[in-house]
Amino acid sequence: MTNHRGLHHISVIASDPQDNYDFYVKKLGMRMVKKTVNQDDPTKYHLFYANAEGSPGSSLTFFPWPRARQGNPGSGEATEVSLTVPKDSLDYWQDRLDKQDISHSDPFSRFGKTHISFKDPDGLQLHLVFDYDDELHSWEQSPVSKEHQIQGFWSTTLKLDQIEQTEEILTSVLGFEKTDSENNLTLYETESILGHSLIIEKVDSQAGQNGAGIVHHVAFQSEDKEDLTQMRFEIIRRGLQPTEIIDRHFFKSVYYRTPGGVLFEMATNGPGYFVNADPSEDQADKLELTPWHEPKREQIEAALPPIKT
Repeated sequence: MTNHRGLHHISVIASDPQDNYDFYVKKLGMRMVKKTVNQDDPTKYHLFYANAEGSPGSSLTFFPWPRARQGNPGSGEATEVSLTVPKDSLDYWQDRLDKQDISHSDPFSRFGKTHISFKDPDGLQLHLVFDYDDELHSWEQSPVSKEHQIQGFWSTTLKLDQIEQTEEILTSVLGFEKTDSENNLTLYETESILGHSLIIEKVDSQAGQNGAGIVHHVAFQSEDKEDLTQMRFEIIRRGLQPTEIIDRHFFKSVYYRTPGGVLFEMATNGPGYFVNADPSEDQADKLELTPWHEPKREQIEAALPPIKT
């Protein structure tokens, strides 16, 4: 394999923003790299958690809807998010999860890697994968020791009843290669350091129900706008109907629904989450708005519940 594309970010529906912040920052030790609003509904937060630099392939983001009903995962959705941590961190994380009263599985092996699984407050299925052995991107203020921190994504799992068309997009457009299989699981990989893997689980289950704890979309890396434009063209060639290129301020992106039902996004790796921010500052203390939302800051802030950091 020679392609370095991979996962860019994964966005999930949540319920209570305070519970969400407490779990991912105070318990799992991830850095809040951006506290902003849903650009399509600025009365709601959009919260970004990642490694210290907010690297592509590290950001797990949430749309907290305080009155969101519990979702029900099923076919046509991404149903698991796997986060990579240093190889020698198993004992540390089992102990930490126990001390944080987070119920978790015993260690198990999947595709030759050691995993433990648990759920977030809204029921999102999370895995820690003890596989990372590259340069650490650790956050100095994290409650988790620097040598054991979550570094980014290992993979996400898509539940599909038909895999062929989605597989073709993964391998022909998004830069993944089918590398392994176990039972009803198929592994696809790139050479990216973070977000390098994706798993498809072949299922016969019914479609899921949207709500808290359900992945909203899975985003994949593109190098720049030119690369994104070409990727969009390739999606159109396959008979799908992607959006126009959308300026999200932190990146430019394109969305489309796959034949299997999963909402995919393709996002540029730049300019990044710190385009108008000092990366040395605590990003959780301020609400960052795009230039087109800034004139309405007073009204937007009045509609948002406070998050105690």
